[in-house]
Amino acid sequence: MSVAAAPYQLAFEQPIYELEARIQKLEAAPERTPAVQEELRRLRRQWTETLRNIYQNLEPWQVVEVARHPDRPQAPDYLQMIFDEFVELHGDRAYGDDRAILTGFAKLEQFKVMFVGHQKGRTYKERPQCNFGCAHPEGYRKALAKMQLAAKFGLPVVSLIDTPGAYPGIGAEERGQASIIAHCIFEMSRLRTPVVCVVIGEGGSGGALAIGVGDRVAIMQYAYYSVISPEGCAGILWKSHTYKEQAAKALKLTSADLKRLGVVDDVIEEPLGGAHRNPHQAASSLKMYLLKTLRELTQQPLDKLLQQRYEKFRRLGVFYERGVLVQRAGEPLAHLDQKLGGDPPA
Repeated sequence: MSVAAAPYQLAFEQPIYELEARIQKLEAAPERTPAVQEELRRLRRQWTETLRNIYQNLEPWQVVEVARHPDRPQAPDYLQMIFDEFVELHGDRAYGDDRAILTGFAKLEQFKVMFVGHQKGRTYKERPQCNFGCAHPEGYRKALAKMQLAAKFGLPVVSLIDTPGAYPGIGAEERGQASIIAHCIFEMSRLRTPVVCVVIGEGGSGGALAIGVGDRVAIMQYAYYSVISPEGCAGILWKSHTYKEQAAKALKLTSADLKRLGVVDDVIEEPLGGAHRNPHQAASSLKMYLLKTLRELTQQPLDKLLQQRYEKFRRLGVFYERGVLVQRAGEPLAHLDQKLGGDPPA
């Protein structure tokens, strides 16, 4: 099997690219002697082992780099690979149509759903039109209106999150960016239909939270979900983005950390080397997760679903009070001390 080098190269993958170059050189050899065939088999085994070792030991900042890989599948890609039909819905009925948010009716095998997802754009022309996935207030108004439409017709909502954060421009603030994000979170928490949210790439700040309140919140293995970007965190704490690696580690933004802390419900496994190396396999894993979750959620009474959703998000976040780890409601959670890995701060 031929191994093609990715056009965009991550620094920590340099050993992989070197092996790929050697494999390609041997594959292009005019003669395939037994010695050449044996060397090819050896190099391919080494390539697989190297790729596995690297991706099993990624640092948090390296996970961020993988989540931002330009070849990583985006929401429109998954829409095409997973769903059988799609009819796009435009506009917020107030200001305009924000291309950073993609919404519409979709069909996933036997399930008719409302699809909501961030759209970053692929080409140089598309990316500015989509604000690189950073939605304006009209984008979130559009998303909320379509989700409420879904609830009216009894359709589950599937939300794919992939954004560095909401658009921070003056115009966006003037049109109520913070207000609509808060409103989306509030309304999603009581939306009377099953909601499944999956972080497929970047999950940055309120821009992600605005369409991230669901009965199930999952994350792709090499995606990240954080209150702020590592660069933004470094700029605040260390006054320089050069400390982004330390910030990424402190933010606990990887899928493993988020699952351990209870921020996400599930982690969806990616192909060896990340979704950008095998988008169809990643899409297959995501599709199986969505189908399994929709089957579970659609069998539950709506009142029970809403109560569980409310309680799930009320349980997020803990704090120390007089040396005891407690929930927001004040209930002791001493068993979490060991789970969270440490003693309370001095």
